[in-house]
Amino acid sequence: RAPFILCPLFVVLVPTLYPVCHGGKVLVVRLEGSHWVNMDILVKALHGKGHLISVLRTTKSWYIKEESSYYHSITVPATKGLNKEFLEPLISKFIEYAMSESTFINSIKLQMELFAAKSSAHEMQCEMLSSMFGDKNMMKKLNESQFDLVLADPGWGSGAILAYYLQIPLVFNVRWTTTGEGHFDIAPSPVSYTPITGTGFTDKMTFKQRLKNILHYFLTLYQKYVLVKPKYQAICDKYLQPKVDFFELQQAADIWLMRVDFVFEFPRPTMPNVVYMGGFQCRPSNPLPQDLEVFVQSAGDHGVIIMSLGTFVGQLPKDVVADLTDEIAAAFAELPQKVIWRHIGDKPATLGSNTLLVNWLPQNDLLGHPKVKAFVAHGGTNGVQEALYHGVPVVGIPLFNDQHDNLIRLQERGAAKIVPPHTLDKTVFLQALQEVLHDPSYRMNMQRLSRLHKDQPMKPLDQAIFWIEFVMRHKGASHLRTESYKMPWYTYHSLDVIFSSLCIILFTIITFIFVTIKLCSRLCAKMKIKSE
Repeated sequence: RAPFILCPLFVVLVPTLYPVCHGGKVLVVRLEGSHWVNMDILVKALHGKGHLISVLRTTKSWYIKEESSYYHSITVPATKGLNKEFLEPLISKFIEYAMSESTFINSIKLQMELFAAKSSAHEMQCEMLSSMFGDKNMMKKLNESQFDLVLADPGWGSGAILAYYLQIPLVFNVRWTTTGEGHFDIAPSPVSYTPITGTGFTDKMTFKQRLKNILHYFLTLYQKYVLVKPKYQAICDKYLQPKVDFFELQQAADIWLMRVDFVFEFPRPTMPNVVYMGGFQCRPSNPLPQDLEVFVQSAGDHGVIIMSLGTFVGQLPKDVVADLTDEIAAAFAELPQKVIWRHIGDKPATLGSNTLLVNWLPQNDLLGHPKVKAFVAHGGTNGVQEALYHGVPVVGIPLFNDQHDNLIRLQERGAAKIVPPHTLDKTVFLQALQEVLHDPSYRMNMQRLSRLHKDQPMKPLDQAIFWIEFVMRHKGASHLRTESYKMPWYTYHSLDVIFSSLCIILFTIITFIFVTIKLCSRLCAKMKIKSE
């Protein structure tokens, strides 16, 4: 009789041993480069939770492969793309600007170059959207796929447009949108204490800095309404019915997964549907490969410095690269520490015996090694977050884009030292290294930031997955989304109320003056009659 008694118990217990997974269908609208590196982490995590992932790519995609074990690709034909051939000359030009003296004129030139490049990139996205909407079979398949959610990077506008067309919820994996830093599109952002990306300012600005901050803000408005919106609005007007405002589509996203947190970012206003997942890509370190471990251990008590300036430094003109790398190598050679340097290009002439050059390094695992004393970095978001996670102080050499702003946030908290590229020579770089290595406040401050970052009720990646699944379960998150984006700008700023109030006050004052004058004139007339 025992088997018969155990059978009902078996039926009850077995389902509890294996978690029930209700997988959803997610359409991922991606962006190339480091943005895809971030998105890829989310895609793998969602796949691991049992969700079916489809990734939109073009035939010109650089990072996103057509074949994958954890996603299905939807490939759109394209004549141009944001690929290696497009990006390398552009980034080379930006780095050359960084190597020149930082002046207002150079800053404006850089902004103009950046605007032109972004304009070209957005044109490519609009061509991709036109190609998709023109392919009736593709759009029919997308509709029939019955996706539960669009997960998009709002650096391109295509994700918001496709989510609206398919009438499904939209989640952003965001730090940048089509026109700038994500908070400026979704939350109140007073420019008196909210620095515009590219200024290099903190949240404590002087009068002169606030003036420059406002000028940069107006530049972003020019980019937003002159360079970006007309391109995407033309797609909306042609293919979406009824016609909608493109920026309203972006602001209508259900959840904004923000790739920062307030351990790193300056405090600022936010909104209920903004979820902070800064450092979601970070993880505990794994053991190093044997050859690297032997090299690290050979450093003894002096410890190790690791350096990586990203892959694009190799695209600089050789004379500029040689000058820069020779100065860096000469400074390293003066130190008792061992150095692991991710270097692409010719071997520096001044390379010391304490420096190991590698084409690739396990950055996260090295940063988590107890013998690593400092990290020389260009200030990319991924590297900065990993250094913060592991509590390793940074010597920053910002080259382009948001890198200087990222490093400013660490320097302001006493965890980094910035060396502007145009000032870098052996002496300056060596002084910065020695300051970070020998002043204990840098490591103490960075480790404090690391403790704050890790002291959370839920890991950032788990929190991101929870909110993505939350949106799928509830078919959106409209209860968290403000409706302010539907207001005209003058209503949002209460200018209509202010104007009406001023009119009423002015009318009351004029009426009072008019009545007073009339009364006074009548009183004077009566007094004149009596005196006569």
